[in-house]
Amino acid sequence: MPDTPGDNTVSKSAVQVSFASMGPYRLIQLLGVGGMGEVWRAEQTEPFHRTVALKLIKSGMDTRAVVARFDSERQALALMDHPNIAKVFDAGTSPAGRSYFVMEYVPGLPITDYCDKHRLTIKERLGLFIQVCEGVQHAHQKAIIHRDLKPSNVLVEEVDHKAVPKIIDFGLAKATGQRLTAITMFTEAGGVLGTPDYMSPEQADRNERNIDTRTDVYSLGVILYELLVGALPFGSQELREAGMEAMLRKISQQEPPRPSTKIRSLGESSKDSAAKRQEEPQSLERHLRGELDWITMKALEKDRTRRYGSPSDLAADLQRHLQDQPVLAGPPSAMYRAGKFMRRHRFGVGVAGATLVLLIGFATMMALQAHRIAKERDRANREAETSKRVSEFMTNMFKVSEPSQARGNSITAREILDKASKDIHTGLSKDPEVQAQMMHVMGGVYDSLGLYPQAQSLLTDAVNIRRRVLGPQNPDTLSSINGVCRLLWEQGHYAEAEKLGRETLDMRRRVLGPEHIDTLSSMSQLATILYNEGRYDEAEKLEHETLDLQRRVLGPEHPNTLWSMVILASIFFDEGHYGEAEKLYHDALDIRRRVVGPDHPDTLALMDGYATTLAEEHRHTEAEELLRETLSIRHRVLGPDHRDTLMSMNNLANLLFLEGRYDEAEKLEHETQDIQRRVLGPDNPDTAMSTYNLGGIALHKGKRAEALSLLREAVDHGLAPNIALHMEKDPDLQTLHSDPGFAALVTHAKERAAAAQKTN
Repeated sequence: MPDTPGDNTVSKSAVQVSFASMGPYRLIQLLGVGGMGEVWRAEQTEPFHRTVALKLIKSGMDTRAVVARFDSERQALALMDHPNIAKVFDAGTSPAGRSYFVMEYVPGLPITDYCDKHRLTIKERLGLFIQVCEGVQHAHQKAIIHRDLKPSNVLVEEVDHKAVPKIIDFGLAKATGQRLTAITMFTEAGGVLGTPDYMSPEQADRNERNIDTRTDVYSLGVILYELLVGALPFGSQELREAGMEAMLRKISQQEPPRPSTKIRSLGESSKDSAAKRQEEPQSLERHLRGELDWITMKALEKDRTRRYGSPSDLAADLQRHLQDQPVLAGPPSAMYRAGKFMRRHRFGVGVAGATLVLLIGFATMMALQAHRIAKERDRANREAETSKRVSEFMTNMFKVSEPSQARGNSITAREILDKASKDIHTGLSKDPEVQAQMMHVMGGVYDSLGLYPQAQSLLTDAVNIRRRVLGPQNPDTLSSINGVCRLLWEQGHYAEAEKLGRETLDMRRRVLGPEHIDTLSSMSQLATILYNEGRYDEAEKLEHETLDLQRRVLGPEHPNTLWSMVILASIFFDEGHYGEAEKLYHDALDIRRRVVGPDHPDTLALMDGYATTLAEEHRHTEAEELLRETLSIRHRVLGPDHRDTLMSMNNLANLLFLEGRYDEAEKLEHETQDIQRRVLGPDNPDTAMSTYNLGGIALHKGKRAEALSLLREAVDHGLAPNIALHMEKDPDLQTLHSDPGFAALVTHAKERAAAAQKTN
């Protein structure tokens, strides 16, 4: 059995006082006792003070074999220099003639205990495990095999608030390319070294002398299994109760269950395992199923020729999994299973195989060739039919411009779009995938025009078709669902939008991965919804996380990155952090003007937000000049009825109000509100905000009754979630604070907000 502190550790009540000194080292506390040595926490007093770990041969154990193994561990550690391997500082002999060596003291927990204590996610656990693989790879490069890797020999400490794993205890280390000591240590024939729970099949074979680096890969696979599942492939009690021979036979021959299968078999205890990984049992099983199953089982192959060739190969496959790249591991193929069967029945299979192999090979080749030809023919026919139907549909779209249908009038792009949206349900019904794609595109065009009902109808139909044809988890289906979510928040249906947004984000994280561009888009959209609901702290946290990922994954000039900068700037603005908002707006505006041009809608959105921030900083002249420029371009590019044009009008009216130009502000706000009621509807949040602004103007013109009436109308038409707090803090409404009618209105707003929250 191994000579490690983990096998026979003393209790926490171990003696805490000084026991003895070894040169400049004063023994403080006995940490553990193994088969051949003791490990102490010690204090170095010269030439400087520090805490170290001192390993000392046990009294009476200084036989030639034990001393050789002890020296081999000391030499193995001395050869290595890696941040994930405990360092050796010194070595010597006690006054009583007992050998010792001094190494780095690691005040950490076993890697499995650390991960469970801190409830690390699967991704975080894999990050730590990859560092362990790198440390073991370093040992292998120094021609050292550990042979006793297990969680108690991989301790995790925190350095500068960052978890760092350290590999300890090379007491069973074996040299592969050089002599560690004058007597090189090998596993003796008929003897077994290692810890059964983590022991490789070749270590369990008493007659196997050729132990190579792949035995450490197997032990790493067991540790990975335990980190993922919270249980060993074979339970410790189950192994030991079977007896020595049965235990070794089980390690050598019995295939362990896959991690996803194991978590399902744990029953009630699976809830605790999942909770320690911040998941539910069902989601943890789904998370493990597939690539993590394949990677783990490849590391645990009984046949070492089918394992990963090195710890670095194992780490590389885990990195590919984390980066959404194809992994090299895979489930055992049918050919491999057939090979095992043939090895068990060599004679019978040989006789039958010699007769059938040529016939099977010829038949297989002909069948594959025929299948390939048929597949190519069918694909070509489908593409030809699809192309023909799309061509006919596009031709019919533009027939509205023929004189017989136009009747002498000029035809707009909007009329062409309207005709196409009516024909789409029949024009491409034989090709639902293309039909859904066209619906999705046209829905997006209607959305960009601010025509939300038409957009929602098309996008909803696209969702239904894609769910039926492609499935609910297909990326195209999720894209259409995300479009519906956007329309909901644009129309002020925040509760519905938030629910749908969270569902879409969760699905995209599972299907596409946490750093996919579509996943990041869903994160930003959810942050926007939370911002519109007035939940600024949640919105700011989520948008910060999104922006950091987008800058790293997509780059600082990507449109999605810039959009997140705008949302974060808007949050800062509403929180009163105008300096931070201005910087974000300014940086994003410089990039957008350079990349997409000054008239692009995204550039105009930034100009609008930047101008509003300047106004709050009392830089009114700059703000008015920028707002009027934005409004003029939007009026020309988007049209007078577009939601963004109306937003610019509203912002300019607010600036005129701040400058005390109440008549001009009131006139422009009334004009904005009239168009909003007609285009967006009276219950839209934008319409309600214009009504609220008119209330503030009326108050400053001395019309208290009219102001209260307008404020109540705003509360009743879409501004309930956060308007009560806003009204109480709004300096423009200070003269109303003593009015009983205003107090009643605030109470009414709070009641509506509470009702909305309950509905959510």
